[in-house]
Amino acid sequence: MAKSSNTPEPPKIVFPCDYPIRVMGAAAPDFKDFVIRVVKKHALDFDGKAQVKDSRTGKYLSVHVVIRATGVGQLQALHAELKASGRVQMVL
Repeated sequence: MAKSSNTPEPPKIVFPCDYPIRVMGAAAPDFKDFVIRVVKKHALDFDGKAQVKDSRTGKYLSVHVVIRATGVGQLQALHAELKASGRVQMVL
C-alpha cells in the first residue's frame, strides 16, 4: 500500500551522529554495568557515561546513554544484543 502524500516521512538519520539510547530492565545492582558493557562492544569510543533512573515502584531501571552512531547496522546489532540478553524489557 502506498503512503498518502499527506503522511510525513520519518526523519532520515545522517551518520555519524550522536544517538541517545534508553534501555529499560528489571532493577538489579549490575544492570547499569551490563548495559555499559554491551554498548561498549558496539560503540568502541563510548565514554561509559550513563544516567540511571529508578521507576516509581523501584521495580525497573532506565539507563540512558549517548553513543556516536556510525550506521544502521551498528544500531540494529546493539539493539538485538540487548534484547537477546533477556534482561532488557525495552530499548528506545
